Amino acid sequence: MNQNTTSPLATGWKSLQRWRVQIFLITWVAYAAFYFTRKAFSVAKLGIGEDPEFVLEKAMMANLDALYLTAYAVGQFLWGNFSDRFGPRVVVLSGLVISALAAIAMGTYATLPIFVSCMLVQGLAQSTGWSGLCKNVGSFFATGERGRVLGYWSTSYAFGGLVATPFAGWWAYNSYHDWRLAFISSAVVVLVVAVLFFLLQRNRPEDVGLPAVEIELEPVGNAVVPRESLWAGLRTVMKNRTVMVLGLAYFMLKPARYAILLWGPVIIYERMPEIGKVASAIVPTSFELAGLIGPILIGIASDKYFGARRIPACVLSLVILTACLGLFVPAMQSGSLYMVVGLLFMMGLTLYGPDSMISGSAAIDFGSKDGAASAAGFVNGCGSVGAVLGGLLPGYFDTITVFLIFTGTALLASLMLVPFWNARPKTVENQRQASTPVQSVGATTVS
Repeated sequence: MNQNTTSPLATGWKSLQRWRVQIFLITWVAYAAFYFTRKAFSVAKLGIGEDPEFVLEKAMMANLDALYLTAYAVGQFLWGNFSDRFGPRVVVLSGLVISALAAIAMGTYATLPIFVSCMLVQGLAQSTGWSGLCKNVGSFFATGERGRVLGYWSTSYAFGGLVATPFAGWWAYNSYHDWRLAFISSAVVVLVVAVLFFLLQRNRPEDVGLPAVEIELEPVGNAVVPRESLWAGLRTVMKNRTVMVLGLAYFMLKPARYAILLWGPVIIYERMPEIGKVASAIVPTSFELAGLIGPILIGIASDKYFGARRIPACVLSLVILTACLGLFVPAMQSGSLYMVVGLLFMMGLTLYGPDSMISGSAAIDFGSKDGAASAAGFVNGCGSVGAVLGGLLPGYFDTITVFLIFTGTALLASLMLVPFWNARPKTVENQRQASTPVQSVGATTVS
């Protein structure tokens, strides 16, 4: 008997695969887009400093950056819980739109009160992205593959940072010769992405009639578990020892990343003035370029070589990072430009990897299915507090002292994670032998 029908299981798998690709791409684009409005002020600073109609001293610009980063840190603790309660669709879409509107206001009204207000709003809007989108990706990919998937996905913020700056700079200083266009052009990109996000994104497979990719082993029986309040959700996360350690480790890693991002050209020029200002601005980009590779490598390593254990790859990477940070100042003092570029690249490779892993796949793995965004938000919030220090420390201490501090914190972070070397999340995927048999289809588990 000739049968041309396709089995429901095969049809469902094809549909799930299509949605997985779609969700990966739209969330990747969404997080990269956040960097356009995030980097707009750093580009606009070049023109603002020479604008007689809007006098804004460097110290005030630094204060505005600190204000933004503080609001960003606060938002990380808030929006993760909101994404768990209401879904990433509502939270992230709101963040994209509000971020664009704040940028438009800054590009239209050049007054200090407007800038102060908008930097606060911008920080809160930008902070909707990470936790919500990590949860979104985690809902479509199982634990055993999540490390490498989020590794590839985490290239979004390195790519966004690399592309956003020249994009805003071209519109502001090449096309219109007005720093305001740094804000306006970036806002247009974010608004376009917001429309695409609305059209293409869904929170989880169940929202499109597909089964969940993974069943979490929680002893809840058939009881209906009520949604936790914001503060109850945060308390639940804070009772999770693994998530707390991840948050503390991330707090110690983030200052080094933001110090290099915000002060890299200054640090290079002060120690190697002979290479000139242009080269001093270009050299630190090797750090961000490595950010495109680090998350991918560590994600593959955690899934393929460590069996979905996130911590071993992080610890090994942090040990190498510690050595690179310790060698950086001597390299600059040696005058070897190749050595400095090489160390910056290695620092980016070994910092962006654990950065993405700790704040992404590890956080949502250990935060539980219903609290994934809260955990990711909490961990990233801890890191964002550290980012504020990354912007301030190079302004108050010399380069040698700053990098000695970073070397010590990287080493301490690696040591803190060692006790969790064998930690794995409790899911059907990795506890198959201890549960009832399930039929596995690709990355999904079907009871």
